[in-house]
Amino acid sequence: MAPKRGVAWMAAAVLAGAGLVSFQGQPAEAAAASAVTCRSAGHPALAAQLSRDIQAAHRGRVSTVAAGLYDPGLGLGCWLNANAHFDSASVVKATILGALLRKAEEQHRYLTQAEASLATAMITQSDNNAASALWADVGRTWLQHFLNLAQLTHTVLGPGGYWGLTQITAHDEILLLQLLINPNGVLDSASRGYELGLMARVIPSQRWGVPAGAPASLTVHVKNGWLPRSTHGWRIHSIGCFTGRNGAYSIAVLTQDNPTMNYGITTVQDIAWVINRDLNPGTKPDIFARPR
Repeated sequence: MAPKRGVAWMAAAVLAGAGLVSFQGQPAEAAAASAVTCRSAGHPALAAQLSRDIQAAHRGRVSTVAAGLYDPGLGLGCWLNANAHFDSASVVKATILGALLRKAEEQHRYLTQAEASLATAMITQSDNNAASALWADVGRTWLQHFLNLAQLTHTVLGPGGYWGLTQITAHDEILLLQLLINPNGVLDSASRGYELGLMARVIPSQRWGVPAGAPASLTVHVKNGWLPRSTHGWRIHSIGCFTGRNGAYSIAVLTQDNPTMNYGITTVQDIAWVINRDLNPGTKPDIFARPR
């Protein structure tokens, strides 16, 4: 039954009130910068390499890109346009599930059979009808309550039933992923394990994006989103965390202004490829061949 890795860029206790681990953040004054910034007090050479490689990976693409990487074990954070807002498309489904699980926890209950069935369809198959049903079932009050507890302060819920128009940032998506892989006061271990389990079971046709280049020795937990609109073309996003080694790391890549869905996927995967390669030297990228 469903359950009820030291640079002081931001205050070290940014999430202390929620019992969350802190992580290297993006300085507000650099939020609109187009350059990639990677920092690690213990691994400066790796940080410099990642900065160069991520920058090169999206050079020449017409896509507008925001990205985040956090590896607490290495004390490593990378940011690109971290506070830029994007229509969420289906990546918001990970937030909807988080809010549902928090609501069940506070009500001291398990998910109902119907909720569990909808949650499974929403995450593993990106079922839109399931997302709409849970968006309505959880309700805006509980959704906002979850955002407040998780300190996802740059995330703005979409109007009415338009969950796909929720405004998200790479910074907040990394916060959400860290919430799922670290003990905290917002989601208990059963809830975190439940959501991560569903994200590890996403159907093969939707396992593109940030898993690109990750070695088979890692477990990939992913949620993608795609949405075409008359302005800014295709929104193509991918968020995911990678577990199974000493610690875990998280990647979020958000894009828009893509002329086609496949163009956007290639932009995301080019960036993810170099991140996974640089973080896992000497391993074979068994999950995906290099895009293109």
